[in-house]
Amino acid sequence: MTNTRHSTQPPHPTDPTQPTHPTEPTHPTAPGTNPHLHLHRHPTPRPHPGPRPVPLSPRSLLALALVSLIGVAAFAWPFFASPGSQVSAHAQDAPWLFAGLLVLLVGVVAAAISEAGMGAKAVAMLGVLAATGAALRPIGAGTAGLEPMFFLMVLSGRVLGPGFGFTLGAVTMFSSALLTGGVGPWLPFQMLSMGWFAMGAGLLPGARRLRGRAELLLLSAYGFVAAFVYGTVMNLYGWPFIDALASNIAFQADASPAANLARFVAYCLATSLGWDLGRAVVTVVLTLTLGAPVLRALRRATRRAAFETPVTFDPPMP
Repeated sequence: MTNTRHSTQPPHPTDPTQPTHPTEPTHPTAPGTNPHLHLHRHPTPRPHPGPRPVPLSPRSLLALALVSLIGVAAFAWPFFASPGSQVSAHAQDAPWLFAGLLVLLVGVVAAAISEAGMGAKAVAMLGVLAATGAALRPIGAGTAGLEPMFFLMVLSGRVLGPGFGFTLGAVTMFSSALLTGGVGPWLPFQMLSMGWFAMGAGLLPGARRLRGRAELLLLSAYGFVAAFVYGTVMNLYGWPFIDALASNIAFQADASPAANLARFVAYCLATSLGWDLGRAVVTVVLTLTLGAPVLRALRRATRRAAFETPVTFDPPMP
């Protein structure tokens, strides 16, 4: 038996108008597929926090910076007022003047932030979170600083950004004051302080990549430190009201700033250290135990809300 060689068709001439492929894929292809179709593996996408509901525009940033500077002056004026100055002479009037001023300024900042892009979806989420925070605050009222609303402010500011966090903190404190009857000259200071508290969580690093246990530890550490800072800042509001004749830790208008600083430190250690410690511990415990599911819920709600997509209404069908 002889071997016969099968004849093959001669190759077709190359069409100069068609692109040539110098190399052909060597990997096998499934039947019915195009051998020239190359499948490329795309890298796994990194975690993304989703669109922020309230972007900070340059105008809102400027308004927030100016109000923060005035707020710092409203809180810390006893350490900068020299003895015999007009501010020291009106030490009992200054907190009231600053309270009235901060009411207007916080409103201006909220308006500037909302003008930067707060749509109907962001307003709805703001209302839900503010109502939740206001309902959480009375749970531990009057009980050694057990204030669970602080952990919600930390997680909300982390997910939704500093602009939303500042607005949420101020609105939540205002709502809780209406709910608990805590309306007074201290309320503007509380609104500004809580706005700073929630905004700081939105400024923490790693918003795009940090997840899991490391993120919870970061938020817990921030909540612990910020709880003490919030209490110390709020002490600055009520401290000048104390009569200097009643205690040696009260503010004294004719004393030097260094002497008043020493009095203030003693005042914090004697009056609010235990309360601030309770607030800090509760914030850490709730963040570590409930932080993971709350963060997932907030991020899922943020993705589904699609804040950057405008809401449109189709005309009725004829």
